[in-house]
Amino acid sequence: MLLLGLAACGGGGGGSDDSRPPTPVPPATSTYGLSLPRAGLAPEELAVLVVEGDSLSEAIAAYYLSARKVPAANVIRVKLPTKADAISAEDFAALKAQIDAKLPAGTQAQLLTWTAPSRVQGSCAMGITSALAFGYDPKYCVPKAECVNTQASPLYDSESRRPWNDHQVRPAMMLGARSLDAAKALIDRGVKSDGSLPVGDGYLVHTSDGFRNTRAVDFRVLPESWAGRLKLIYQDNSAGASKDIVENQTGVLFYFTGLPTTPGLGSNSYLPGAAGDSLTSFAAQLPDARGQTPVLNWLEAGLTGSYGTVEEPCNFNQKFPKASVLIDQYYRGATLIEAYWKSLQSPGQGLLVGEPLARPFADAPSFKLEAGQYLISSRALRPNASYSLDYQIGSAGAWVTLASFKPAKAELQNLTAPLPPATATALRWRGPCPGQANQQCTLSSSP
Repeated sequence: MLLLGLAACGGGGGGSDDSRPPTPVPPATSTYGLSLPRAGLAPEELAVLVVEGDSLSEAIAAYYLSARKVPAANVIRVKLPTKADAISAEDFAALKAQIDAKLPAGTQAQLLTWTAPSRVQGSCAMGITSALAFGYDPKYCVPKAECVNTQASPLYDSESRRPWNDHQVRPAMMLGARSLDAAKALIDRGVKSDGSLPVGDGYLVHTSDGFRNTRAVDFRVLPESWAGRLKLIYQDNSAGASKDIVENQTGVLFYFTGLPTTPGLGSNSYLPGAAGDSLTSFAAQLPDARGQTPVLNWLEAGLTGSYGTVEEPCNFNQKFPKASVLIDQYYRGATLIEAYWKSLQSPGQGLLVGEPLARPFADAPSFKLEAGQYLISSRALRPNASYSLDYQIGSAGAWVTLASFKPAKAELQNLTAPLPPATATALRWRGPCPGQANQQCTLSSSP
């Protein structure tokens, strides 16, 4: 939380010939600080999981801790065979118990510094990042390759800023680098992205592959809805008369498509913090993705985050990132790991890869007193959600609304509110609940 003290109201004293102590002046709320919720996970909230004795994993973790200032106490060393692409459900249960027992209090998310194993195999397969978040459970994957949807995530499009505290879920992401040089380059991109506020080009491609374009209905409305804030391009090749791919482009920030293979990835240049993926079956069934484009190829091409599935998901769009949600969450200050996780309704079969703390649209919320009014600034406010600044007189008094707000779109909000009566003793900031965004909760209050 970002705590900003407000200017104190002044008080007069008696004359020099009056030895009596001045009459105490009751504190007004304008002397109090109110903290606005911080968007985006902090380094101290991230656990870094390391394979003990694995030189690459150890080196990646050391570089990450230095680059991101993650506390050394957040390093969790585990014993894990890294030759196999999958780990059994039984062995994974022991691994997760080992990790959970070592996690520091306050840890909200996890970073894996290995690329194998990348999935957990039982009666069905879960991506290891999802299994670390939820625990292995067949309700999150599809036994016997049935075409059915899977268990939903409580993080989907939520306003939670502390997922473990709010939902008992610690989202995970695999760094996804096959070499130390690749890992350093990826980490450096993530760090460089922070607060860069890119305008970027986002490509939302409706390809000629009829089975892999269930997300297109979400794609087509985004260029208009984000006009003036982000440059998003809906590339419609559903009829097959043009191109299915994006190539030889510069300044790419988003790239979402639906193809089994995605040629030309490396011909583009990507902005730090770029995210993209393809709706297809086996991108995260590493190492070869059964001949499809492996999810790691997106990182090697220069993106900062990507996603794929580890077993046949069928073409349920709920099992793949929803671009409208990812872009909204990212733009409002979420880290990459949060934006990707919140864009996934049913992520059990998925693997998330990238630099988790990348935050191109970093929020710096402030609440201050100026010219006889409160100035409230934040880019984290949810579009079409209700917010209010309230005051209270006495600990048992009713709360009274000073000002209410309902932002129409995601962007930096600069709001004003009048001061409360001098007798007011507390302030509170209300907005969408972390667990239920359609309900209102107290998000912060004065000391």
